[in-house]
Amino acid sequence: MSDPETGLRARLVDVGVDLVNTEGVQALTLREIARRAGVSHGAPRRYFPTHLELLSAIARRGFGDLAARAAEAVGDGTASPRDQLTALGHVYLDFALTHRGMHELMFRHDLLESGHLGLRGTSLPLFSLLVDLVGRTRPDADAALVAGSLLANLHGIAQLWTWGSLQLTTGADDFVPLLHTALDAHLGPADR
Repeated sequence: MSDPETGLRARLVDVGVDLVNTEGVQALTLREIARRAGVSHGAPRRYFPTHLELLSAIARRGFGDLAARAAEAVGDGTASPRDQLTALGHVYLDFALTHRGMHELMFRHDLLESGHLGLRGTSLPLFSLLVDLVGRTRPDADAALVAGSLLANLHGIAQLWTWGSLQLTTGADDFVPLLHTALDAHLGPADR
């Protein structure tokens, strides 16, 4: 039998995840989450003393989801680092485009600025994987800087794709060519 306190805490996070995925970051108020969870507007404060803590718990769920997808895409690690980076980039862009609200929340450090709420424990391993793969692909470069630049490029592709800008300016009907171009720009041309 599950603990009712743990169950309500999880339900509040579940409601927040659903809300951010369907209505975006702006909908994530304590009052709306409580209403949808069927509890009083003060109830979330018993489990999440601050709004920041609830938002962080929701974002951790997103990072966990993205990490699981990344692990599946990278597989057993036997593919070349470049192929793993391509798979990781594809997963990242797909996640960003299909989970727009969650993706925004996960990277809104203005909303989530905190090192003690468990976000670094879920976000840094993903970035470390990216840094490792970049380092194995480009041993001559500062892998963290290249990985950060690549992440920023992918984030920009996702945002501009969401707004329809890249489809208009490039004529592309799929983000994959943009992904390959970003990888070439940061890692050098692939042997195709």
